[in-house]
Amino acid sequence: MKHILMLGTGGTIACRRGENGLTPLLTGDELLAYVPAAKSFCEVDTVQVLNIDSTNMHPKHWLMLSKTIEEHYDDYDGFVVCHGTDTMAYTAAALSYLIQHSAKPVVITGAQKPIDLDVTDARTNLLDSLRFAACDRAHGVNIVFDGKVIAGTRGKKERSKSYNAFSSINFPCIAVIQDEQILFYIDDKWQDRESVRFFHELDSRVALLKLIPSLDSGLLDYMAEHYDAVVIESFGVGGLPTYDDCDFYRAVENWIARGKTVVMTTQVTQEGSNMAVYEVGHRIKNDLGLIEAYDMTLEATVTKLMWILGQTKEPSRVRELFYRTVNRDILWKA
Repeated sequence: MKHILMLGTGGTIACRRGENGLTPLLTGDELLAYVPAAKSFCEVDTVQVLNIDSTNMHPKHWLMLSKTIEEHYDDYDGFVVCHGTDTMAYTAAALSYLIQHSAKPVVITGAQKPIDLDVTDARTNLLDSLRFAACDRAHGVNIVFDGKVIAGTRGKKERSKSYNAFSSINFPCIAVIQDEQILFYIDDKWQDRESVRFFHELDSRVALLKLIPSLDSGLLDYMAEHYDAVVIESFGVGGLPTYDDCDFYRAVENWIARGKTVVMTTQVTQEGSNMAVYEVGHRIKNDLGLIEAYDMTLEATVTKLMWILGQTKEPSRVRELFYRTVNRDILWKA
């Protein structure tokens, strides 16, 4: 029988209602009491790493989770992280970079409703996650939610209330779980022959600038004083505007001159960016050598930069690592 370690972090799955709304209160052992069927296929130990609303999740917490898994890696067959849904995609992506080439599954799950309610998705999600973590063919970092198994770098919360909250963006689901059965669409555990590697540094000085019509490029100048990298969410397939009273070209050029990192992505969820299509993107990308996220999710783009900048800030090395595929995060490369 497989031996699983469940890491508690709080989130809706562990909430109870108080005077000011839902608050994470339940421990991992209390969560397990709601899924007694898990005893038929695995043994589960628990550790309470955090007990917070996932709105308060921070890169230091990702390092805590990764460290806990590393410390117990040889003792268990798989790992399940119970997490709030609001920042789950960021945590799943971050753990994909902090824990690479894992032959053992690291599963992130949660729920839209607390587990102690009569009508909830929490019990199904937790049981499915334990089942997947106990599967011989499972590996790497994945989200398990609403019967879908999603690569850790491809998940995005697209619905704020419905049970089918998460989608796999620009990549198929790894598997689906129905009627206690796991149906794999991508079964490649034995193709990765590298040993597991844990990383221990993140640079949280990564900013996001979401373009809106009329936005002042001076915001980029301000951000350059405080951050090591910026992700610019542009319109459509990607480009930077030209207005009479501001100069994005100069502002980005300033970032590059400082040896800092600028990554272009798109606000459009599906199908990714391609700055080469229009003049507004083609010229600035070619002139300044911008990095482009292409089909990556925003969550993966942000956390990958934090991981890369935790290792190096040398521009050519940053570019090289950004375009290196990790846990299926990027297909389309420069």
